[in-house]
Amino acid sequence: QVQLVESGGGLVQAGGSLRLSCVASGSIFSVNVMGWYRQAPGKQRELVARITSGGSDYYQDSVKGRFTISRDEAKNTVYLQLNSLKPEDTAVYYCNLAQSTMVYWGQGIQVTVSS
Repeated sequence: QVQLVESGGGLVQAGGSLRLSCVASGSIFSVNVMGWYRQAPGKQRELVARITSGGSDYYQDSVKGRFTISRDEAKNTVYLQLNSLKPEDTAVYYCNLAQSTMVYWGQGIQVTVSS
């Protein structure tokens, strides 16, 4: 089993920044993909960014150039730096870890961007 615990969300004004962290614990394989998804009210959950254990990353078009995903293997932690935040970035952000055939989710953390 794997547990994911997110932190770092909150309320910020448009143009501001936040840094989300997600610590993974449990049975973690050396090869995996960690990522961040988000779900706004009334919308489906969507992939924001992901990064492999080899360091390859991917971003949704709407966050390219504003968000940066990174990971610290020694700490089993993935980060999401959110810059130039917009009101449309408001959502619950979920940490995700995929390894082998298993997928794990964090409990979610609220990010609210005021205009």
